[in-house]
Amino acid sequence: MSTISAQSVADRAFAPRAAVGLRAEAGFEDRLTQAPLRRIEAKELLFAEGDAASHLYRIETGAIALYTVLNDGRRQIMGFAYPGDLLGLGIKREHDMNAQAIKPTRVRCLSAASLRQAAAKDPALALKLYEALAAELAATRDLLITTGQRSALERVAGFLLAFSRRNDRNGLDPEAFELPMTRTDIGDLLGLTIETVSRTLTKLRSLRVIELPRCHEVRVRNLDALERMAEGAGQEASHASQAI
Repeated sequence: MSTISAQSVADRAFAPRAAVGLRAEAGFEDRLTQAPLRRIEAKELLFAEGDAASHLYRIETGAIALYTVLNDGRRQIMGFAYPGDLLGLGIKREHDMNAQAIKPTRVRCLSAASLRQAAAKDPALALKLYEALAAELAATRDLLITTGQRSALERVAGFLLAFSRRNDRNGLDPEAFELPMTRTDIGDLLGLTIETVSRTLTKLRSLRVIELPRCHEVRVRNLDALERMAEGAGQEASHASQAI
């Protein structure tokens, strides 16, 4: 049986569902750059579950929450998408989830038919799209593991760790980042109540693992401790402040 590392779980489980930072070939990039630009306001839907999957979208600015509504009426967020991510990949003719802006957002809109035509002529692009979908499936599996088998502390630590690593990959400060979503949004992703999310963030702050200068800002004070907590080494939390 293979072992899933905390890094792979954090990076994949909290990566955008149906949204990948696909770095396309030059021709495809040109298509995206020339595609129409659409602006959507916070809380506005880019598309809804059941809508025809007629376009591929790339986020230019802002952020999108991808979610589905469960049979009992609860919302399950499947992931978030950020600038550079693509939305709408897949073989289905209809969207199987909702995409809602969590802040003012701008997206490029490329016809799905145009994308299929390009992929048919460009094996390299087709392979990239296949790899993107495979990564999406892996992320969905890891999200199930995270929400089903991990404690609240592990889930929140892993969520913050994924932000840190995303910043690091993009050449930004891995120890300072903005959370564009609400505490409720985080809870709906991690399977936690808003009260539990808030208590867990407060606990991480009291342990001097993070600082919360403002509601949507996070500064990591002890990245090693955050990584240990994401790995499930909760028993080491009491030693976090001594490591600073």
